Amino acid sequence: MTKTTRRPEPTQSPSQRSEVAAGGPLARHAMAYVLAGGRGSRLLELTDRRAKPAVYFGGKSRIIDFALSNALNSGVRRISVATQYKAHSLIRHLQRGWNFFRPERNETFDILPASQRISETAWYLGTADAVYQNIDIIEDYDPKYMIILAGDHIYKMDYEVMLQQHVASGADVTIGCLEVPRMEASGFGVMHIDAANNILSFLEKPKDPPAMPGKPESALASMGIYIFETKFLIDQLRRDFADPNSSRDFGKDIIPYIVQNGKAVAHHFSQSCVRSKKENGAYWRDVGTVDAYWAANIDLTDVVPELDLYDRNWPIWTFGEITPPAKFVHDSIERRGLATASLVSGGCIVSGSHVHRSLLFTGVHVHSYAAIDHTVVLPYVTVGRGAKLKNCVIDRGVNIPEDLIVGEDPEEDERRFRRSENGICLITQPMIDRLG
Repeated sequence: MTKTTRRPEPTQSPSQRSEVAAGGPLARHAMAYVLAGGRGSRLLELTDRRAKPAVYFGGKSRIIDFALSNALNSGVRRISVATQYKAHSLIRHLQRGWNFFRPERNETFDILPASQRISETAWYLGTADAVYQNIDIIEDYDPKYMIILAGDHIYKMDYEVMLQQHVASGADVTIGCLEVPRMEASGFGVMHIDAANNILSFLEKPKDPPAMPGKPESALASMGIYIFETKFLIDQLRRDFADPNSSRDFGKDIIPYIVQNGKAVAHHFSQSCVRSKKENGAYWRDVGTVDAYWAANIDLTDVVPELDLYDRNWPIWTFGEITPPAKFVHDSIERRGLATASLVSGGCIVSGSHVHRSLLFTGVHVHSYAAIDHTVVLPYVTVGRGAKLKNCVIDRGVNIPEDLIVGEDPEEDERRFRRSENGICLITQPMIDRLG
């Protein structure tokens, strides 16, 4: 690969840069570009009909709503979402829930499916290519900064703080990162930094991740969040496109090249994560497996969960479906509609049954004498009379037969359903249909 000359340092002094920042939020001069085309294959049948960013989370939302809400709450008013695999559910959600942007207020929201705009044979070949193929759209809006986001993580973050660091440091790219146990970092892009947060090397999913300075048991993992000045990013995308050996990926190609030939700086998530008074730590989750997805949803039923969805200062925006209130009916000793330590969404009916430590999405109907325990139930599921479900994830629209028992016999569960390493059973309608 031909080495190019690093671009000149910014002509602004630190004081001039801070004056620019003082003139108004940098987020108003930025575009958030959300990469939402991932297959999400580790979520198994949950992504048979939908992309991972479109998977339901938290009772009302989709996973992508977190990245989009962070952008909106940070002051970003130009947002683009690149979609690819199994995109219909995602696009429908975006059209319904994110259609309130107004062009007359210089607000834009674009859905950018892979549409072979560059070549009749080329879909999005990688994360960088998903941006490259839409350069003309980006240039038409002319944002000064680009915030590149992954659309499949759960977290609350103020991107304005990261933008401020990017401008103040004069970085070519600023990368959002979080501290993880070193031996768990092999599934991430991992950064080796110096004491000033300059990135010395960037390794994509290394077998032996480098430790952080002064913290031998920790590593610095990429969150898939990158900030560039737009002109510089476009130059890099065009350079990368001309390289026949590139895989067209930010983590594998664009970022390592800039680390070697430019200035890359790490931004610590702890500096910009948004916490309510009830949140102690910096919350970030990759819910990319059935076990992780189940755990993150069930954690929300804690008395004081690590993720506060009730924080009105940083709301998670989504499509607000019109539903009646949740309803609990029957009140005899053996037939009482009851939910304990649970989240129950609008349109649900708990009829003479018991729901414990579970999360019910919109429109779930649990019939009499049923019991649901530590279970995530997606929208419009019907649970038949007498069914007993424990440690499950139930896909949207499933009809659970009467008296079905799941969570008591591991071998029987393994035979009928998809059972995870940690004993969580994923149930879909085709699995139910095969029961005969």
